[in-house]
Amino acid sequence: MKLSRQNLHERTDQVYDAIVVGGGMGGLSAAIYLARYGLKCLVVEKGKGRSLWMQEVRNVVGVDPDTPGRNMLVHGAKQAVEWGADYLRGFVEDVVDEGDHLAVQVKVGKVDSIYPVFRAKYLIAASGVIDVLPQLDDMQNVYDYAGYTLHVCMICDGFDMWDQKAVLIAGKESQINAAFVLDWFTPYISVLTHGLCTVGDEMRAKLADYGYPLYEAPIAKFLGQNHKMSGVELTDGTVVEATTGLINMGSIYHNQYLKGIPSLEWDGENLVTNTMCQTTHDRIFAIGDLKQGVNQVTVAVADGTLAATQIWRNIRRTSPPRKWEERRTKELVS
Repeated sequence: MKLSRQNLHERTDQVYDAIVVGGGMGGLSAAIYLARYGLKCLVVEKGKGRSLWMQEVRNVVGVDPDTPGRNMLVHGAKQAVEWGADYLRGFVEDVVDEGDHLAVQVKVGKVDSIYPVFRAKYLIAASGVIDVLPQLDDMQNVYDYAGYTLHVCMICDGFDMWDQKAVLIAGKESQINAAFVLDWFTPYISVLTHGLCTVGDEMRAKLADYGYPLYEAPIAKFLGQNHKMSGVELTDGTVVEATTGLINMGSIYHNQYLKGIPSLEWDGENLVTNTMCQTTHDRIFAIGDLKQGVNQVTVAVADGTLAATQIWRNIRRTSPPRKWEERRTKELVS
């Protein structure tokens, strides 16, 4: 069932088997599996996740390469609800371990917000990350190219940058090292720092050795039309010719709601998990970009399958068996 502020009171008194925080590809995969296992689950989706920015999904088996991420999200949410999952647009603000249950506080609505609390036996953290973009006075100029010819994932989109003139945009000196991986796809790389960091002599020498120009003035605007880049104009008037680009400025992790759980083990901003995506808290799972590993849609979808399956196994093993006699009695009564 789709929940809203008008009907969510129907669910605040029940205990879900699992609450999935995040309605991206991994979260929806988990919800579909949970629902098909006959478990009660709730998906809480804040909106504007990383998958929404994918204009084309070119490396997912069986999916038309021109399919935008938003279409997959809409279809996946519909599928999860049809199988029996609940779905709510909201922002998870806090998770409290109450012993047998986890209490999940959700902010619903940007205006006149309400803060319902839902409870579950298990929680799947699938809230992911959002990539840091270069901040310009006109952010629409960035959005006109991000996800089209201006990329944030080399693994996803390196092929589409093959032998093109590319800009690598980095906010820290360490992030410039991506140039020496991007060169697998194209050697025609110009490095832009957007005026955000100081580049040391060693890095300058390495860039010069590879023949990669370095531009340290801030970006004024991206050039091109119809989502296709032709270059980047800097605030000093320099125009860097480029038909594609890679933004490598880091990510913001949506994991703050878990920072109050002391038993969780972290590796930086990633949660440490076992092979079934279970964290060091036995009732909290982490999937996709929140766990250690490769940040890919295909990985997140598989993670959702693993987490949901382990939760089902745990619940099944502690539930009474369904015996033939019980089933036969019901049939006779009906």
